[in-house]
Amino acid sequence: MITQDEVNCPDAQPAAAPQVTEGDIRRAVSEIPMPSLQIQVQPGERTLVNVPTIFHTDPRTLRESVTLLGFDIDVEATPTRYTWHPGDGTSKTTTKPGRPYPAKDVTHTYRRVADEVRPRVDTTYSVRYRVDGGAWTPLGQTLTATGESTSLEVEEAAPVLVAR
Repeated sequence: MITQDEVNCPDAQPAAAPQVTEGDIRRAVSEIPMPSLQIQVQPGERTLVNVPTIFHTDPRTLRESVTLLGFDIDVEATPTRYTWHPGDGTSKTTTKPGRPYPAKDVTHTYRRVADEVRPRVDTTYSVRYRVDGGAWTPLGQTLTATGESTSLEVEEAAPVLVAR
């Protein structure tokens, strides 16, 4: 059946199928929460002034799928940068997640006693996506997740000679 609009405008083309743009994908990906990583501290809940404290975390790659304008979008976010905040106003950025003792990949030496500092690690993710199972494409921007802080006490110790 021919509609009145088609009679009045015979050259009218049917509406084009929606297309997903990189901007659409960027907006959709920015709404996906990136994993917030927990900082691990060695020696534990207490450390000493002027002694290196070891930090590390357990990185995770995020894999998500979303449907956008009828297209299946696969998203993969991989940790690529770690910003360590020891809780004393300083920070340090690395490309490695650190490892537990005996490795000393990521350390921090506190210079003052503190009843409590709140160290954390913020994780920056590089993101790629593919549309309907096609080729992977870099998103062209990174996303950062703020890590949860943990409590750490910084104490001072002094050597004491003891007679035997």
